[in-house]
Amino acid sequence: MKKKLVMGLLTMALIGGVTLSVSAQEKKTEVGKALDKTGKAIGKGAKSVGNKTAEVAVKGGSKVADKTWKGKMAPDGSDVYINAKNEKYYVNAKGAKIWLKPSQIKNRPAAKN
Repeated sequence: MKKKLVMGLLTMALIGGVTLSVSAQEKKTEVGKALDKTGKAIGKGAKSVGNKTAEVAVKGGSKVADKTWKGKMAPDGSDVYINAKNEKYYVNAKGAKIWLKPSQIKNRPAAKN
């Protein structure tokens, strides 16, 4: 009796699994494709806005709390900041502080008039 019950449950689970896997492979309609494309575009836009917000916030905090090293620039051309421990860093496009070695710091070219 128990074997019949176990076999019946296994059979039902197997049929249910096959049914779910078949229905999951439906072709997307034009509306579904458009929604996916729009969703990806919104996600990409939200990510770039978040990165820019983080960059602006960290740079603002760095300008207030730390010193800007005049006449020097980071490898990407941005400002070099010096914190209270005399550590040099710059802020990348994602708002992260990237710590610099002395060999990475470059002289900023003179401004043309």
